[in-house]
Amino acid sequence: MAKVKTAFFCKHCGTQHSKWQGQCHACKEWNTIVEEVVQKPKIEAWQAPTNTQSSVPIPIREVSENQQARLATGDTELDRVLGGGVVTGSLVLLAGEPGVGKSTLLLQLALQVDYPTLYVSGEESLTQIKLRSNRMNNCSSHCYLLNETNVEQILTQANTLKPKLLIVDSIQTLQTDLIDSGAGSVSQVRECTSALQQFAKQMQIPVLVVGHITKDGMIAGPKILEHMVDVVLHFEGDRNYLYRILRTPKNRFGSTAELGIYEMESKGLRIVENPSELLISSTSSNLSGHAIAATLEGMRPMLIECQALVSSAVYGTPQRSSTGFNVKRLNMLLAVLEKRAGFKLGAKDVFLNLAGGIRIEDPALDLAVAAAILSSSLDVVIPEKYCFAAEVGLSGELRNVPRVEQRIQEAEKLGFTTLVVAQKSKLPTSKLKVIALDNIRGLVELLF
Repeated sequence: MAKVKTAFFCKHCGTQHSKWQGQCHACKEWNTIVEEVVQKPKIEAWQAPTNTQSSVPIPIREVSENQQARLATGDTELDRVLGGGVVTGSLVLLAGEPGVGKSTLLLQLALQVDYPTLYVSGEESLTQIKLRSNRMNNCSSHCYLLNETNVEQILTQANTLKPKLLIVDSIQTLQTDLIDSGAGSVSQVRECTSALQQFAKQMQIPVLVVGHITKDGMIAGPKILEHMVDVVLHFEGDRNYLYRILRTPKNRFGSTAELGIYEMESKGLRIVENPSELLISSTSSNLSGHAIAATLEGMRPMLIECQALVSSAVYGTPQRSSTGFNVKRLNMLLAVLEKRAGFKLGAKDVFLNLAGGIRIEDPALDLAVAAAILSSSLDVVIPEKYCFAAEVGLSGELRNVPRVEQRIQEAEKLGFTTLVVAQKSKLPTSKLKVIALDNIRGLVELLF
């Protein structure tokens, strides 16, 4: 019997070690090295066509500037996030929490395009996929289904079918004959991704791969998985809300600042063309503790409603809770309001919520959050059709935020009449009334 060959791999970065050790010398993480069986088969099931042309150095001025060929997906949000469509020969990784809608998004994509697409599922049966397509009321003759987990068999079928798009759900369920270990292990994920990458580059067929998320919010598998792919897409959303957000932390063919918003329905994912109208309540204009922020998520302007509740602390320690906003940032704003504006909020419970369950990191939210907190504390309603866009500093000063023009255009489109910004902001000519303030005391004098 042949001797079984084993090797040690780091679960965090995928570095191979000759023996077990407590700390990985590559990423400096502790207790991440595991032993796996490595055994090469005698015959490979699928062989990529060999490239007979050898690479030679080319002067940079002779390199063609033509853009990469792209395939339109028919999904305006996905096309914009990818930079105009999926690039031929690229490897795209779509990651997200369980149940957020990753498989629904890709199946919807496979059913709506007008070119041959191979959808490979290692998690669901063909019957389950067919039932999901029936719920979408969409059936395409260009979509081919395959239920397989062996990567060599998948590439053999894809090489025979010659589709224009290959979708794999998911990378953690695949395994290759080159590695004698369980599916989802570090070595299996690395080798399967390498085989898909080689297939995509040589056959010029774009490959979309689904990836799982760990309990820490990281993409499952070795860190090298994110380095090997060309595009990383994060599909985010709360199960208690209907909205889903598509972000791209890595994109070799476009911008990483784009954002796509969907709404989960019984028939699938619906594109949200104007999220501002959905994120602003029409019945909160006469209630205290509500303020509208003119924010930017990536390159997309968006108006979102900030809701605050300030009440007397029942217990000894005041509570600080926020949904969609950084809690540490909230504590900083409360300290600024107490120190610079004279509001005694240290013995108050403060609850903050961004409508729609969307998480925003834009610093321009600071002024709207401060206005909502003061409105709830004083029980005074903020004037109707007011919106805010400014960052609050530690000394109470208001700092300007980028792309004020786009924020003004979005506020005008939704019928707002007044925008409160920082004093040093570059203000374009507009029908909207723009009020420039210097510090947080100016906000108190203006509204309260």
